[in-house]
Amino acid sequence: MMLKSEETQRPEPASSSRRGTVVLDGVTKSFPGSGAAKTVVDNLSLTIETGEFFSLLGPSGCGKTTTLRLIAGLEQVDSGRIWLGDKDSTGLPAHSRNVNTVFQNYALFPHLNVFDNVAYGLRRQQVKGPELRRRVREALELVHMFEYAFRKPQQLSGGQQQRIALARAFVTEPSVLLLDEPLAALDLKLRESMQEELKRLQRELQLTFLFVTHDQSEAFAMSDRVGVMDGGALVQVGTPEEIYLHPVNRFVATFVGRANFIPLSLIESGPEVPLSGIATRRTDRQLGGQGTEVGGPSDSQTTSVAGPTIFIRPERLGLYVGLESAPLEGPRVRGAIIDRTFAGGVTTVRLAIREDVEVIVTCDSASLDVRGASMGDVAFAVWDPDDATVFEQ
Repeated sequence: MMLKSEETQRPEPASSSRRGTVVLDGVTKSFPGSGAAKTVVDNLSLTIETGEFFSLLGPSGCGKTTTLRLIAGLEQVDSGRIWLGDKDSTGLPAHSRNVNTVFQNYALFPHLNVFDNVAYGLRRQQVKGPELRRRVREALELVHMFEYAFRKPQQLSGGQQQRIALARAFVTEPSVLLLDEPLAALDLKLRESMQEELKRLQRELQLTFLFVTHDQSEAFAMSDRVGVMDGGALVQVGTPEEIYLHPVNRFVATFVGRANFIPLSLIESGPEVPLSGIATRRTDRQLGGQGTEVGGPSDSQTTSVAGPTIFIRPERLGLYVGLESAPLEGPRVRGAIIDRTFAGGVTTVRLAIREDVEVIVTCDSASLDVRGASMGDVAFAVWDPDDATVFEQ
């Protein structure tokens, strides 16, 4: 239901109640390269519903920004169709599409004050007089910037400039608002504040938001659904919880957070225990080579371990220190503590299960097992089968 089927049926036109719906049907886009053309968006099909906050998430070069530009009309598709609401918008120029884009650099006009920046699109729509002033004022009040109406952009902070860019984008009442990594230039504290601001605005305006980012924490914090892209294709679409807890393959699992892949052969429940007693889900879809990976994209290692593995997030594991401490029932692995990192409310512990396999456990820092743990101590990582998935090699 999330991803369109492989059938090339033409989407049904949307009703007026679906004004903000976006439908991509088999969209492909290539750019010239030094040799053959490089495909950056590959047969992508996706439906974004009216009023949804949808994020495209993926590494640099995966095709997410190109997808946004295709929807905006800033690039044209090589094949496939794009529907905006009830209109087939394939091939239409940007000015003929009822969408607006907020760019990473905000693209404010430096010679215009805040009021005139926000009024720019309305004037192009021939809105004048009291109606123009009313709509600009309402837009600026919505982003808490009316008191800055007569300042120039260079007199504002980065966060204030972003608010003006947002007001300018939604004041013309587009059906879809496209946001191309607009938080990337902000510092951490301001970025977190603006995440809350964006979600508030989206709810109040009841607009369809398509947000492009490489930061999974941004996507998860704001989105109703997330689409993970890799190599120009959609790998998985789902809620943040589905993406994080039930990734369809190794790429998604490691891109959106730290991940443990534990070989079945090392689990102490033993071969006589049915698979459902170790993990309740199973997937045959997997990217990447054989081996066990620990951590995210910047904190991973690959070993020569082959065969099925259990995927589980570090915070879903329990830690028991000492040979006699582990529960008598349930799946577990045994190892030695080789690292412990305190981070306030949580502590991350690394266990060496064998020379080429490590497991990460994220625990409550107040846990007695964590507080009493020392380097070299024997410890057990245990889990609930409902939290684990078998990944086939």
